[in-house]
Amino acid sequence: MGLAKIGMAYMVARWEEKSIASAARKRGADITLIHLSSFHAVIGDRELGGKLPGVVLQRSVSHYVAVSSSLVLESLGLRVVNRGQATAAANDKVWSLALLRAAGIPTPVTGVAFGSEAAGRLADEIGYPVVVKPTNGSWGRMVALADDWEDLRVILEHREYMPQPEMKVHLIQEYVRKPGRDIRVTVVGGRPVAAIYRYSSHWITNTARGGKAEPAPVEGELGELAVRAAEAVGLEIAGVDLFEDPERGYLVNEVNPVPEFKNTVAVTGVDVAAEIVDYLLELARR
Repeated sequence: MGLAKIGMAYMVARWEEKSIASAARKRGADITLIHLSSFHAVIGDRELGGKLPGVVLQRSVSHYVAVSSSLVLESLGLRVVNRGQATAAANDKVWSLALLRAAGIPTPVTGVAFGSEAAGRLADEIGYPVVVKPTNGSWGRMVALADDWEDLRVILEHREYMPQPEMKVHLIQEYVRKPGRDIRVTVVGGRPVAAIYRYSSHWITNTARGGKAEPAPVEGELGELAVRAAEAVGLEIAGVDLFEDPERGYLVNEVNPVPEFKNTVAVTGVDVAAEIVDYLLELARR
């Protein structure tokens, strides 16, 4: 019996991608690295699909590249983790929040408006302060806090001058008064494998922006809710971001289909790359 074969599609080999490749080799797996900037395929070319590993991990940080390449790879007959549609849903904050709410997952109160006046009425309904977000994006980019209508008006005015069409969709969310931290739970194959608290003096608690991290308990309600959130969006591998509300408990803020985990490994000691590879190998052997 030959080596189990898996693939990894990526654009940039960051610490995470290198760790996954290393973990695969340590397990004696044959891993094919698919550098997407050099990859091309005719949609539905099953002959090409037969030359590639049957299971491919998607690790492109570009939303559009991740979704498009996953769908193309799936058309070749390959099993892609995460699937293209799930990645598209997770990267779209409106879509993912709609799926979370439909599944009964608690989330911050969030609304959508398509014009400045409507956004003002929505913010009044939710109650200030509010957070204004783009419909896609990571690392807290283009996220703004509005304490009142004057703040919101300036934010909306700025967005109106941006050429991106998604900036005309105003995602407005309640500001959750969390205890100076949020939580990231890493989910792999229906299991919560690690969790961290992320602290910051800034209201955006994200280690990519300089926040600090420490281990969080992954057992019980926290881990179970993270798994439910990942499954609601269709993700097999996910970074689930949660807030703690003093009255409502855990609230799922976002689900990330290509999660970074360097800081999670550093503070928890959990070998997330090995967990991912083991899951891929399990799929490859089915």
